[in-house]
Amino acid sequence: MTAELIVDARNATGESPVWNAAEQALYWADIPAARLHRWSAADGQTQSWQADEMLACIAMHPAGGWLAGMQSGIFHLRPQDDGSVQAERLAQVEHARPQMRFNDGRCDRQGRFWAGTMLLDMAQGARVGALYRYDGQLRQVLDDFIVPNGLAFSPDGRTMYLSDSHPSVQSVWAFDYDTDSGTPHNRRLFIDMKQHPGRPDGAAMDVDGCYWICGNDEGLVHRFTPDGRLDRSLAVPVKKPAMCAFGGANLDTLFVTSIRPGGDLSDQPLAGGVFALQAGVCGIEEPAFQP
Repeated sequence: MTAELIVDARNATGESPVWNAAEQALYWADIPAARLHRWSAADGQTQSWQADEMLACIAMHPAGGWLAGMQSGIFHLRPQDDGSVQAERLAQVEHARPQMRFNDGRCDRQGRFWAGTMLLDMAQGARVGALYRYDGQLRQVLDDFIVPNGLAFSPDGRTMYLSDSHPSVQSVWAFDYDTDSGTPHNRRLFIDMKQHPGRPDGAAMDVDGCYWICGNDEGLVHRFTPDGRLDRSLAVPVKKPAMCAFGGANLDTLFVTSIRPGGDLSDQPLAGGVFALQAGVCGIEEPAFQP
């Protein structure tokens, strides 16, 4: 289960890895750099596209390109041959404060897009973050978060998971999820991450209904069973794994993006890279957006 470096990306904040099965390629974002990246499994080549504002989370769009949560709203992104991105804003978000952006996000099993918002200055610890649903209209569904993160849906779509990764919270919650209306309810604590190494960051779901979440600051990716029990922890050679996603021909490879912080990186020169692990279990294909 040794982590393999597949791209020495040096991303400031590598986030939202999504496996495109049709292309056999991994896409992901570097949030502050406002860049979309692609790695091809066939030849190991990478491509990048430059957006005009911070790019946080992506989901495949049925018309081609990507649905994206960015700084000012929800966009349809179409990568261009010249390395630029054609961006059509579909919905503008009314942030609680200036200097906010979208963060973690993905589609539910029915193709509704969910994404959370946060204050850029995470150190303020301001509970101004919210969770939004986009299904052609943008609606705020939950609020009172500092850094909403770790969004995932169970294989049957009937449980939604969500975390707050701020050091003062470090909790993962489970919700019963109404798949007809796209409404979460019955919120309860699923994991108290203060009892485990690392802050809860981005997540993925496997075919067994187990929840994989990056242990930021500790260089680990944890697997929790549906009853909240820690099953295993896999190591990556960087301190800040940010989000994980299943991919590969059989969806049995766990890809992990990471953060490259400032300061001395002599003990983690690969920070900001993208890694691949053989997790010993298969994941679930990521749903595309369904307008």
